[in-house]
Amino acid sequence: MSGAEGTRDGASPSGGSALAAHTTLRLGGPAAGFVVAEDAETLADAVREADAAGSRLLVLGGGSNLVVADDGFDGHVVRIATKGLRFDSVGDGLVQLTAEAGEDWDAVVAETVRQGLGGLECLSGIPGLTGATPVQNVGAYGVEVSELLLSVDLLDRRTGNVRTVRAEDLGLVYRGSVLKHSDRAVVLRVRFLLRDGGRSAPVRYAELARTLDVEPGASVAVAEAREAVLALRRGKGMVLDPADHDTWSAGSFFTNPIVEAADLPAVLSRIVAKVGPDQRVPQYPASDGRTKLSAAWLIERAGFGKGHPGPGGRARLSTKHTLALTNRGEATTADLLSLAREVRDGVLAQFGVSLAPEPVLVDCAL
Repeated sequence: MSGAEGTRDGASPSGGSALAAHTTLRLGGPAAGFVVAEDAETLADAVREADAAGSRLLVLGGGSNLVVADDGFDGHVVRIATKGLRFDSVGDGLVQLTAEAGEDWDAVVAETVRQGLGGLECLSGIPGLTGATPVQNVGAYGVEVSELLLSVDLLDRRTGNVRTVRAEDLGLVYRGSVLKHSDRAVVLRVRFLLRDGGRSAPVRYAELARTLDVEPGASVAVAEAREAVLALRRGKGMVLDPADHDTWSAGSFFTNPIVEAADLPAVLSRIVAKVGPDQRVPQYPASDGRTKLSAAWLIERAGFGKGHPGPGGRARLSTKHTLALTNRGEATTADLLSLAREVRDGVLAQFGVSLAPEPVLVDCAL
């Protein structure tokens, strides 16, 4: 097939079957089959076909949140390449954005900024496709997708039907939703509610406020906010650059751990006993009275500095940001996971805090 019908063959369009060509880590072995779906109908049909045949199926977006086993995936891959944006005024200065799942996320954010729409600017520079953003409730610099999401169109794989689901029914939580780690549905398109007028959402994140030289809670021009966020992300190796191995990553590999209120005193006591009373333990309020700790801070205090090497040095912590595990060019998935285990186990041994991976692990595990 070609054009609107998609592309179907036993290998990837890049000429090889390795999924490494389709992940930002540049890691992962071959797939048994590979389909590129360039419209929502082709995407839905490819998924239905695989399900009817009882085939294992991996729906692939931008590959920015995947760790794929070196042995690859012994099933079929459908890569989402659907395109389309629509902006509809809904009154009172509000605009509904409808984006197809295959739209490049940062390009979508850039277009909202170009049109003077506020809301998504703090999510600039995040790699991947739009359809993935509600799955993991993407967030950065004080903003989460859940605050702006209206609804998604899902292909229900149990029935084969397409249905619209409201944001409040997606179980959106910190870096997760009912869609994450589930194969029951595929996101076809996403809708956001944005505000006209060229001003950003209130700047909540202290580092971003300092960069913009404003007080937390202030609003700035959307373009100014976007450029500041991009500059901060570049400084941490979090904007994709093929020439920079610090960006050969899946972004933040570990989520910030969330501690229950009843457990917090004991956890903080153990941390302070290790790092000393003069160091402030970064902590932030989370839902239901819980507290979020900084995974990067814990990793560094556990002895894993920027650039820390895994076995053989083929995988390392980023030289710019300790939350990113990177492929230095010749790493395997096994190398990366070995480094991840070392970091996870080191933090647990030092502080009694468990770190959970943020990427989706495909046929591999920590």
